[in-house]
Amino acid sequence: MNKKYKLLGLMIGLVVLSACEKDVDDGSAVEVLPLEVELTVTEQAEIGDTVKMEALVTYGDEKVSDADKVVYEVWEEGKKDDSVMIDSINEKDGTYTAETSFDQDGLFNIQVHVDAKDLHTMPVKQVTIGQGAHAEGEEQGHEHDHGHTDGFALHFVKPENATAGEETELMTHLEIDGQPLENADVRYEVSSDVLGEKHLWIDAEETAQGEFTAVHPFEQAGVYTVKIHVKNKDGLHEHEEFTFEVK
Repeated sequence: MNKKYKLLGLMIGLVVLSACEKDVDDGSAVEVLPLEVELTVTEQAEIGDTVKMEALVTYGDEKVSDADKVVYEVWEEGKKDDSVMIDSINEKDGTYTAETSFDQDGLFNIQVHVDAKDLHTMPVKQVTIGQGAHAEGEEQGHEHDHGHTDGFALHFVKPENATAGEETELMTHLEIDGQPLENADVRYEVSSDVLGEKHLWIDAEETAQGEFTAVHPFEQAGVYTVKIHVKNKDGLHEHEEFTFEVK
């Protein structure tokens, strides 16, 4: 009788071990696919014309019709701190559309921010309105909004409803050549009139692929300037500056 129980136990153990090994094998075979976004915008328009924007979102061969968020960010070259966010319309076929128009000549950037499949991507294109950028703006030598490194893109998620004394989240998404920029060293340098000459240096942690977050309680209400410093082991060194308000 004991031998029968021992044999039964051995058989059960082998079945469980085989199942576990299959789970491991199946888990290791799972392929993480890139989130791809094909951004199409009207590249040339006149003042007051409708500028159409369309993003086709795919994950592998699958068209993503249930993205968590798709929003367009629009700003004039050299003035990203004054950008405007435009919600998209989900066409339910993997495309997300929106429209806008401009009331002045200039060179404008249109960037779409897509969150889907636990990934974030943010391709950008430019549109020329009327006569394009003014010569005097070019002479002033504005820094390129996307950084000096080819393919580098940075998006700072401005804090909303930041309140003095409460923790405020600072979040930045980084990309290089259309893919999340991982393992970067990201620091927030924060200054404000309410801080006097003091600058706060806040280290960010990578909370997702290409997403760098820090939390800090700003004790005083006021307008704050944050300069985002980005470095990595490949020699990349970028920084961009933004403002936000704490009430």
